Parts: sequence; structure tokens; C-alpha cells
Amino acid sequence: MKFAAALAATTSTLQALPGIRPAIDAAGELILTTLRRGNKLLICGNGGSAAEAAHFATELTGRYAKNRRSLPALALSSDGSLVTCIGNDYGFDQAFSRQIAGLARPGDLVVAITSSGNSQNILAALAEAKILALASIAFLGRGGGKARGLATVDLIIPGESGPATQEAHLFLIHYFCELIDAEFA
Repeated sequence: MKFAAALAATTSTLQALPGIRPAIDAAGELILTTLRRGNKLLICGNGGSAAEAAHFATELTGRYAKNRRSLPALALSSDGSLVTCIGNDYGFDQAFSRQIAGLARPGDLVVAITSSGNSQNILAALAEAKILALASIAFLGRGGGKARGLATVDLIIPGESGPATQEAHLFLIHYFCELIDAEFA
């Protein structure tokens, strides 16, 4: 793909985000409410989405742009020993749901990030959130895939480009960090 085409795909995707503004606002409020209560975010994703999950957790537990107290967030893909233990003993499909079952407390928020919406371990994580009566947010792309409708709030990025979807997910993560900094700084 040429530079101009790649830039156009990402720009078009970002420009379409106002079309999902109600979902963005609902997700932002869920995140802020969770953190106000002292509860934590349990964030999961695979591959590039795992990197985005770690990025989000880092911005909360460390800092984003302003000095504020550390906020509770865990990237469920970050502990390689744990992920491979669960994968070996229970199957990779349970890599996140098993952690949610053991780490989640009432009032916590599950955040699932997937550009396809079809990863079995993400579907299982969202199912576990429902079993535990936890609110959840799904960062999705390509129409939402099988994950569409499984979360409390779906953030379905318009368009079919996987890379542009991931860039929109990162934009939204940074936008939510701006809201968090404004609330807690």
C-alpha cells in the first residue's frame, strides 16, 4: 500500500468516529465510574491489540499526561508465564476468561480489544464478564464480528481496514486517558 492510500484509510476511519459518539460517551462514562468507585480495568487483546491493552493499562497505572494517583488496571496478556500456563492447561481460548474469573471483583470493568471481533479468547472473556455480572467494553472493527452485542458497550470502528481500526482504537484509548486525567489530576 502506498503512503497516500494508507494515510487516506486511517484519516477516513478517524473522521468516521463521530458516527459512534454515543458509544464513545457511554464507554467513557463506564471507565470513569469504575475508577471513581476504586475498581479496576481488566484489559485484554491479542497481538497488536495486546500491545494496545498494555498501553492502556500503563497509562492508567503509570501516568498519561498529568500527574495523578495511580489507577488500577491490568493488561491480561502481559504475563507470559500466566498466559502460557493457562494455554497449556486449559487451552488458549481460556487465556483471559480464567484470569477474569480469578482477578475480577464486583464493580470491575472488562475491556476487550479486537480488530476482528472473532477471537475465541475474547469471546470467552466477554462471556465470563456476563457470568460475573461485570460491565464490559469491546473495542471492535470490521462490523464487530462474533463479539458484536456481547459487551455492555461496543465501540465498532467503521470501515474494513485492520490497521486503521487499530489506529482508531489507540486514538480512543488516548481520548479516554484525557478524560481520566481531567477527572483524577
